[in-house]
Amino acid sequence: MEDKYKHTREGKVLEVSNLGLFLGGRTILREVNISVDNIVRPGMNQGQVVALLGPSGIGKTQLFRCLAGLQKPTLGTIYVTKELIPVEAGMVGVVAQTYPLFKHRTVLGNLIVAGKQRGYSKKEAEERAMDLLSHYGLADRKDFYPSKLSGGQRQRVAILQQVLSSEHFLLMDEPFSGLDTIAKSTACDTILQLSKLDELNTTIVVTHDIESAVKIADTVWLMGRMYDEQHVLLGASIVKKYNLIERGLAWHENIQEMPEFHQMVNEIKNDFYRC
Repeated sequence: MEDKYKHTREGKVLEVSNLGLFLGGRTILREVNISVDNIVRPGMNQGQVVALLGPSGIGKTQLFRCLAGLQKPTLGTIYVTKELIPVEAGMVGVVAQTYPLFKHRTVLGNLIVAGKQRGYSKKEAEERAMDLLSHYGLADRKDFYPSKLSGGQRQRVAILQQVLSSEHFLLMDEPFSGLDTIAKSTACDTILQLSKLDELNTTIVVTHDIESAVKIADTVWLMGRMYDEQHVLLGASIVKKYNLIERGLAWHENIQEMPEFHQMVNEIKNDFYRC
């Protein structure tokens, strides 16, 4: 592996053990065991990006809610941050498909509110917000209201809002849904930029878009249904994990031009259709 792709793993930033979820007399999730390592690359910040894939209705949303601390699992544990403490609501930033922002506040106003929720003073929140807006090319939109932003701009502001209000952990629900090719590319770039802001930044993206998942992620989790010998449904779990670092597919610019990229996409698609 080239020097610029060398890395070490220093502890974990997420650990889920034997997670199970039963709702309405049904087993939704069973024996989910996943973890995310803290990846360190010499000479640069390198956060973690994980893509969570799975068919519609399989339980991705419920796993998403458990990871965010919004749904208490029936069984098992979820620990987040480098200190591995039990997750609670508010510790994890959540970017929903609708990019919810305060309509009556400007872009800067939305971010200041988020920063103050985190515990910053108004001045600190404004300074931090302006740093992020400048980094993402949105400084000239600071006085705009959400209704005046494009869909891609609203998405970026929603991401920055959650970055300000949470520590280093972000969950994104279908960030590529409904986007055209250019907007999708911008969304991918935004997620990759976020991962490079801090070594501990960890983003989990729930998506159906396999190509975008492989483009941005260093790890891909595939959800599938589990059955017993009589083909009785036992619930859903993570049935396969793809380590894109080990496969030489992480952290490359223009990765979609590599033959290995298309091979990986096809491999995941084949597994996806069997879930």
